[in-house]
Amino acid sequence: MRYISTRGQAPALNFEDVLLAGLASDGGLYVPENLPRFTVEEIASWAGLPYHELAFKVMRPFVAGSIPDADFKQILEDTYGVFAHSAVAPLRQLDGNEWVMELFHGPTLAFKDFALQLLGRLLDYVLAKRGERVVIIGATSGDTGSAAIEGCRRCDNVDIFILHPHNRVSEVQRRQMTTIFGDNIHNIAIEGNFDDCQEMVKDSFADQGFLKGTRLVAVNSINWARIMAQIVYYFHAALQLGGPARSVAFSVPTGNFGDIFAGYLARNMGLPISQLVVATNRNDILHRFMSGNRYDKDTLHPSLSPSMDIMVSSNFERLLFDLHGRNGAAVAELMSAFKASGKLSVEEERWTEARKLFDSLAVDDEQTCNTIAEVFAKTGELLDPHTAIGVYAARECRRSLSTPMVTLGTAHPVKFPEAVEKAGVGKALELPAHLADLFERPERSTVLANDIKAMQAFVSEHGNRGKPL
Repeated sequence: MRYISTRGQAPALNFEDVLLAGLASDGGLYVPENLPRFTVEEIASWAGLPYHELAFKVMRPFVAGSIPDADFKQILEDTYGVFAHSAVAPLRQLDGNEWVMELFHGPTLAFKDFALQLLGRLLDYVLAKRGERVVIIGATSGDTGSAAIEGCRRCDNVDIFILHPHNRVSEVQRRQMTTIFGDNIHNIAIEGNFDDCQEMVKDSFADQGFLKGTRLVAVNSINWARIMAQIVYYFHAALQLGGPARSVAFSVPTGNFGDIFAGYLARNMGLPISQLVVATNRNDILHRFMSGNRYDKDTLHPSLSPSMDIMVSSNFERLLFDLHGRNGAAVAELMSAFKASGKLSVEEERWTEARKLFDSLAVDDEQTCNTIAEVFAKTGELLDPHTAIGVYAARECRRSLSTPMVTLGTAHPVKFPEAVEKAGVGKALELPAHLADLFERPERSTVLANDIKAMQAFVSEHGNRGKPL
């Protein structure tokens, strides 16, 4: 399997190299040169497989030529063996043909564990084979950071630096990052918003001189391995609900477009998906594109669903690449104009093509709380605010009541007590046993100004397990 850049000027890479590259050298994102496609019969034959075996079937083509089958199978068994639920991604029924897929049974109680538990093991495998050491710099709006630290904390050849917006993540999210200590783990609170953190990461990939020869690796969803791992649970859900003999619809709480792009890829790989709903909060750049062909920067507003408090969606470029016939030069021109003006739209026929599959909705905090309360009153299921947005968007945008609708349950509600409290549910939230003492654990982090030079100087000083790079 070879991977190419969405901007067309970077060299094609194999899986190992794309895992370590993250962002392409031309500023684009890597995607497979040719997407594998499965027949209906082949997908149907996977019904009943344990999650890690299904993951092998779906992901094997993406790592072909880089990781032997036996090694990859063991990595996947180890990855999903740490999840607390034996089904790994169980489905909960809310109504007659409406479901939530719980993606929060991993170590950090969020869907990011599906990809980042795998990414840490893949990095350890590849770096040990190569005898290399790398630096990870990641930006988080809440969940990626803790999942990345948890996934990479035991990696022998990795120093990890996670940037989060100071005072703009929930307390549980922050503590899940800042209470994990290690010579190779560094939490940085940036005095800005998530987009400032994300921009620093992207700019650091473009100019890595501050690392003094050490390679920089991405853990954000710009890293292809993140997207690859998320494709699997779309197949998993569909197989539970009669797929591939029938189509399934999905509603996806998303800010960075990575999780829903994985669903788009699952459909292009042969899984019958009739509809994908982009569910977001008042930071609605994706909704504005899907509903009106306007992908324009706007003011970022803090919300009760902080993981979606994002102004610019990194993975959206991957969809633009397909909408433009995989023309890298066209995408490069489009993204250059967007960087200059903060505005983007596409030709009408390209936007119309996207609308054949995608619908969208922006949901405010009040409606989020109302949905949490309503679902709890009717079903006893307690939703986190992101999942509540997904459920409300699913109900508002649903095209067919006869098609199963699955909302991705992206996080455990215990991570967002403020939203649950405002919803007036009155249910005591208890942390799982492995996090029961989270609020008593000491924290360690560093607050830095919203200045890329200060961040890069910190990385340079504290890399290599506490020794300057």
